[in-house]
Amino acid sequence: MHTILVTTALLPRAFTDSLQQFGEVRLAHDYSGELWSGVTIVLATVMDALQAEQIAAMPESVQLIANIGVGTDNIDLAAAAARGIAVSNTPVVTEDTADLAMALLLDTCRRLSAGERFLRADQWLQAQGKLGVRVHSKKLGIVGFGDIGQALARRARGFNMEIFYWGPRRKEAAEQALGATYIDSLEALVGAVDMVSLNCPLTAETHHLVDAALLDKFPAHSVLINTGRGPLIDEQALVAALQAGKLAAAGLDVFEHEPEVTAALKTMDNVVLTPHIGSATAECRGDMVRRAAGNIAQFVQQGTLIDKVA
Repeated sequence: MHTILVTTALLPRAFTDSLQQFGEVRLAHDYSGELWSGVTIVLATVMDALQAEQIAAMPESVQLIANIGVGTDNIDLAAAAARGIAVSNTPVVTEDTADLAMALLLDTCRRLSAGERFLRADQWLQAQGKLGVRVHSKKLGIVGFGDIGQALARRARGFNMEIFYWGPRRKEAAEQALGATYIDSLEALVGAVDMVSLNCPLTAETHHLVDAALLDKFPAHSVLINTGRGPLIDEQALVAALQAGKLAAAGLDVFEHEPEVTAALKTMDNVVLTPHIGSATAECRGDMVRRAAGNIAQFVQQGTLIDKVA
């Protein structure tokens, strides 16, 4: 039998109870202490920073980190591999995250949140002079044309948008299916479109992918959407670009130093902010915990994983 350590009390009780079929289930919020003795499986979330220091503190008995979330930038994969610890994820967030990206695009362009603030303040007439921009038939640049990027493209096609994308690999089959055009440099992409959506993972190569130099390449009417990871953007550079009028607006679901949000962003009327809720639907969160349970079950029963990351 295994010993499973759960790092958060926020998971559904029925889910954590179901894990008892595989052994003892414990709840802990740090990475050392008596509760870790004999632990073989760690059930973590993207809010858990399992870097080299935390992984080194885990007992030798740990065999698997089952991460609830598609991104694994919260885990030092090299440190886990060096310890012989397998890592799994839950890549079932595609449609819900794409929904949110499209919602942020619409909200940011049409100033929906700003309009609601006027209405709640009984300032109906003042809202009439705050015009948004049309989304229909505009040019959308997608950075990262994986599952989520392609799902966003499908939604954007419903608005008759022209789809452009950039990424490490050209995807000709997806281009044909979605009517998308590949742009071979990020600088060229951001300079050619009206709206940019970041849908790529966070890696050493993509950290601060959007920096001051790239922001200078954006047309002044551009809108930037980020539902990927916060550190894809140099947040201070983004603030400076917005304050200088180099960028028209931004819609952000993720932030560089979560859960902290740069104070200046919260004061800007042309910025829409949401608290990392790309997967925050009842259906998606249910899918995620079921997928995590499936990974644990297959690991316990067969020694393999449905979604092996490392």
